[in-house]
Amino acid sequence: MTREFQGPWNYQSYRVVGDAVPWQEVIGRVPFINCDPIFHGLDSKWDILPAPPSWLSGHLIRKDCLTAPIPSADYAAHKDELVLLPDLGIVSRGNVGSVILFGSRPIESMRDIALPSDSSTSKKLLGWILEDRGLDPKTVEMGPNLTTMLECCDGALMIGDRALSAVSEYPSFVQMDLGAEWTRITGTPMVFGIFAKRKDAPLESARNARDDMLRQCEMFEQDERWRNEVIKSSSESSGIPKSRVSQYFDNEVENRLDQDSIDGLEMFLREACGMPGEIEWAWMD
Repeated sequence: MTREFQGPWNYQSYRVVGDAVPWQEVIGRVPFINCDPIFHGLDSKWDILPAPPSWLSGHLIRKDCLTAPIPSADYAAHKDELVLLPDLGIVSRGNVGSVILFGSRPIESMRDIALPSDSSTSKKLLGWILEDRGLDPKTVEMGPNLTTMLECCDGALMIGDRALSAVSEYPSFVQMDLGAEWTRITGTPMVFGIFAKRKDAPLESARNARDDMLRQCEMFEQDERWRNEVIKSSSESSGIPKSRVSQYFDNEVENRLDQDSIDGLEMFLREACGMPGEIEWAWMD
């Protein structure tokens, strides 16, 4: 059985897996277009559980799904229970375009900043950036609505498709792209999300899921016709113009974990999240 889930972000309705589907056949996903190259056209043997980034970690730990792209910061918080799948993630190598600090005044003058309730990595990253600059504004967690957030605070952190749209609607309010700031300071890519599984989840099923998702990612990279189909679908589902979606995938967000991005992930987990020890991988190819 399935039911319709109305996300708190008011993005759209999504199909959510019912109790009759074994969790080993379910893959969680972020309901933003940054995951579309992985999930568009994915083999129908997998059921998809869309949820806000900060919810996916709970779904994974409760065995609602086999794997999911959880916030990098949540891996640090649940390291004893989870291991990471190689090769796939949500990565930027400069501007990410969809994790943006908005405000009517420069960040140095912000007295308070509204933080979205649907992300953990972006909040950790912003806190690290503020500390690096010697700033300590008050932070307030709120639902991700830019107008409401800026009515209450000098700054507002937005993520995902909402941030992409708001940049076009309110260009004068854009104060910082957090992906670009991380790379400027560290010289490394920023990994916002990584695919994880529970340590006791079946390894072969997780490997099959990773292989199927990686195959979709490779099609997006190598097949221009398929790439255009994904971009068209992403534009239609999000309301973001195709030209902007194409630019986003060309220059800002990607779904590959290479050694440079792993180096950036390790630095973020250590420096921003205070995670001791090394990343534990489900397997290494």
